[in-house]
Amino acid sequence: MIQPKNKPSPKPEWLRVPIRSGGNLNSVKRLLKELHLNTVCEAANCPNRMECFSSRTATFMILGDICTRNCRFCDVPVGKAQAVQPDEPARLAQAVVELGLVHVVITSVTRDDLPDGGAGHFAATVQAIRAQKPEATIEPLIPDLQGNQDALKTVLDSGPDILNHNLETIPRLYSQVRPQADYRQSLEVLRAAKQLNPRVYTKSGLMVGLGESVGEIETVMDDLRSVDCDFLTIGQYLPPSKGHFPVAEYIHPDTFKAYQRTGYQKGFAFVASAPFVRSSYKAAEMTSAIV
Repeated sequence: MIQPKNKPSPKPEWLRVPIRSGGNLNSVKRLLKELHLNTVCEAANCPNRMECFSSRTATFMILGDICTRNCRFCDVPVGKAQAVQPDEPARLAQAVVELGLVHVVITSVTRDDLPDGGAGHFAATVQAIRAQKPEATIEPLIPDLQGNQDALKTVLDSGPDILNHNLETIPRLYSQVRPQADYRQSLEVLRAAKQLNPRVYTKSGLMVGLGESVGEIETVMDDLRSVDCDFLTIGQYLPPSKGHFPVAEYIHPDTFKAYQRTGYQKGFAFVASAPFVRSSYKAAEMTSAIV
C-alpha cells in the first residue's frame, strides 16, 4: 500500500459532516428504490449525500453499479459489468419529474466492456429527460470513453447543456491514483467536446490532498483553459477506507478560496472550490453562468 510521506493530522473541524434526516431524505431514497435507480451519492459514499437527498436532489448513476476500472480513490465496486437496462432512461426521467429537478446530473460506472463505452445509453437518457422535462438543464458526467470520439459525438448529439469529464488529479499521480486512465486522453475528451459542439459548456473536477502542490494544480488549470473548459470544481479528497489511496493532507479552506480566485483569474466562467465540493455538488448553481 502506498503511504503518505507524513501521516495527516486528525480530520479538522471543517470536515465534519452534520447529521441530516427528515421526510425529503427518506422520500428520495424510497423513490430511487422503487424505480430501481442507482446514485453515485450512495455508491461512492459521498459525504454530501444526506444534504443532497434532503434537498430532493441526487446524481444518477446509469449502466449499473459495478465498474470495469479500479481507481484507488473510488468506492464504487469493480468487477464483471452488468447488463444494460434499456428501460433505465425512462425510469430516470420519471424520477426527474417526480423530484421536480431543474438541473440533472447523470454519471455512470466506466464500461470498457461496451464498444461505445455506454455513450448510446447516455444519449438515450438525455433524450428521455428532455422529452419529459424539456426545461431542465442536463449534465452528463462521462468516463473517458477510451478516447472514442464517435462515442463522444453520440453523447453530444443528444443535446446536453454541460459535458462534464473529471481529470481528478495531477498528471504525476495518475499512475498511482488512476492507473487505468490517461491524463492526456481525459484532457482530449474536453478538447474534442468543444471541437464537436462549440455551444456545449464543458466542466471538469479535481480532488486535492493527495500529495499535489499548488503549482501543479495551477498547471492543470492552465491545461483545462487551453482546451476551453468553462467550469471547474475542486474538493478535498477523503479516502473511503484504509484500503484506498491515502490522504496526504487536509487542505485549509483558505487555500480552496485561493484556488477559486486563481481559477477566475485564469478565465473559468464558474469555479466551485471548497472542502466538500464534489463534481456534482450544487451543480445547478453553475447554470447561472450559462447565457
